[in-house]
Amino acid sequence: MTPGARIQAAAEILELWLDGEAAEKALTGWARRSRFAGSKDRAAIRDHVFDAIRCKRSYAALGGALTGRGLMIGMARAQQLEIADLFSGQGHAPDPLSEAELVSGDAAQGAAALDLPDWLEPIWRDSLGAQAEAAALAQQTRAPVMLRVNLRKSDIAQARAALSAEGIETHPVEMSDTALLVETGARKVALSQAFQTGLVELQDGASQAVVDALPLTDGLRVLDYCAGGGGKTLAMAGRVDARFSAHDINEGRLRDLPDRAVRAGVEVALLPAGDVQGDFDLVLCDAPCSGSGSWRRAPDGKWRLSAAQLQQLTEMQRDILDQAAGLVAANGVLAYATCSLLECENGDQVTDFLKRHPGWTETLRRQWLPGAEGDGFFLSCLTGPGFDAIKGSNISG
Repeated sequence: MTPGARIQAAAEILELWLDGEAAEKALTGWARRSRFAGSKDRAAIRDHVFDAIRCKRSYAALGGALTGRGLMIGMARAQQLEIADLFSGQGHAPDPLSEAELVSGDAAQGAAALDLPDWLEPIWRDSLGAQAEAAALAQQTRAPVMLRVNLRKSDIAQARAALSAEGIETHPVEMSDTALLVETGARKVALSQAFQTGLVELQDGASQAVVDALPLTDGLRVLDYCAGGGGKTLAMAGRVDARFSAHDINEGRLRDLPDRAVRAGVEVALLPAGDVQGDFDLVLCDAPCSGSGSWRRAPDGKWRLSAAQLQQLTEMQRDILDQAAGLVAANGVLAYATCSLLECENGDQVTDFLKRHPGWTETLRRQWLPGAEGDGFFLSCLTGPGFDAIKGSNISG
């Protein structure tokens, strides 16, 4: 496919997305109908589509219309591409720009320049203060591809060498001592021997940093209460020799965890939904949230989130914290995490929890903003009545 034909395909997919179809479904449907497209074509079209979704409002302003074609015009202008070459009308390329399109479009202002919904902008600014604009602009860019080195099987140097032998070049980062940023060969990772044999896992740098900050030691009873696919379960198990259990209210999300655990060389007990009992030394609640810290990876979420849905999420988070508190052993730790940047899902939840549960104390708080080494995350560690004060506190911003 020519570059222009890729632009046209992306515009057609974006029209489906604007009509309400999920981006992944629209991309999959197009690929099935377009067997002629090679892997490089599909990858380029996917990049165009997700670039446009991340920057929907600013690209629409630059392109002069909130349509698939308008978003592609806006993208071409934002990325300073040769519009006449891409919109040539030749072959399968889109038609040349009309006279109206040539003079339409302008730089976005306000919330549109930050690619935020109008209703969310004040919440975003109140949550992040002076860092609000930088965090929003970071979400307009593509996320880095990050790997976690499984310390049960390898170390940073060995993993880098194994990946390099398969054409995947990486470098360490400051955010986590288990993290590698992929420089080249990202699309080779899933089929690489290093991945297939459990030396590395795909995991965001900030997600790894959350695990690094947890009070993990050998022999603990650890519960990942909202485990999802089990990424943090495996990251914890890669660090210490402990007893790990995983639970999720949607048991289907845990489907792949047993195979992943075998590949990683660790043992994880799966606990059935709605039937979790026992006292755990560490309970991690990586709670369902807006995902606002990782919207560059899943930009659909930014535009589908509503004020009503955000309220429902905060109510769910409140319930999860209350339920999980009852599973923490004496001298145990309740760790609350989200991949959100919104204060109503983060600090406000902790404050409200402490009001509802006298005797509990916050011993650690960290927030990571989206950047070159990872997404946005929040972590708070809480201890209950009777916690051994000798263990100390470590509250940080």
